[in-house]
Amino acid sequence: MSDELLSLRALIVARDPSLRDLFRQAASALPVPLEIVDCVDNAAVQRGITGADLAYLDGLLPSEERAGLVAALRGAVKPPFSILMATGAAAIAYATDAVAGRPSRVEESRRLLERTMRVRLPSRVLVVDDSATMRAIVAKALAATRFPFDVTEVDEGKAALERARESEFDLVFLDHNMPGLSGLDTLSEFKREKRRVSVVMMTSAPDATLAKRARDAGAAFLKKPFFPADIEKVLCGFYGLRALHPNRA
Repeated sequence: MSDELLSLRALIVARDPSLRDLFRQAASALPVPLEIVDCVDNAAVQRGITGADLAYLDGLLPSEERAGLVAALRGAVKPPFSILMATGAAAIAYATDAVAGRPSRVEESRRLLERTMRVRLPSRVLVVDDSATMRAIVAKALAATRFPFDVTEVDEGKAALERARESEFDLVFLDHNMPGLSGLDTLSEFKREKRRVSVVMMTSAPDATLAKRARDAGAAFLKKPFFPADIEKVLCGFYGLRALHPNRA
């Protein structure tokens, strides 16, 4: 993530004081300053919403109360990105921008904050494809998502490895069929060099096994052609989310 943004502001909307305390403890250990604003009801949300970047709603709040809180968040001049923290693995209906798991430990809260802060901080992205046209298409699709990206382009695997040694990236969109090192070969080198980067493998080839091989190697997978919604869906894990609301901007 870029460190150009000096701080963020997050609302923690929950009646449970232990949940709010988890977030306060977690925020104190983050590399990017994060101001935590406790909110126990709609009135507190209205007082704290100005300048808020993120809003985390406790999924244990009554549904009618959650609906009023979401309406208050959406009615702000600059609405924060809202995340419902749900319990259990079952899918639930939600009106927030996204849904994530409800943390029960400080470490879980820290991971949730670290990942979801990325929706407001530009992530550094490396697009690797031997086709200049395809690189431009990927960059355009990234720009059309709801999230900020700082995009760098290279045309083959060796150049990707060299660039990754010079600069840290959060995400790599990696074409598989390239001259020289293939996408899987390049991914293997990233792993061998212990690069802390999330990789999305891309291909237009009708190879039914490639997706499994990519996922087995720890990468996500996108089949060309794809669209901004496809990128957002595949990056849910990168943002620490279960799902993004399809109809929210």
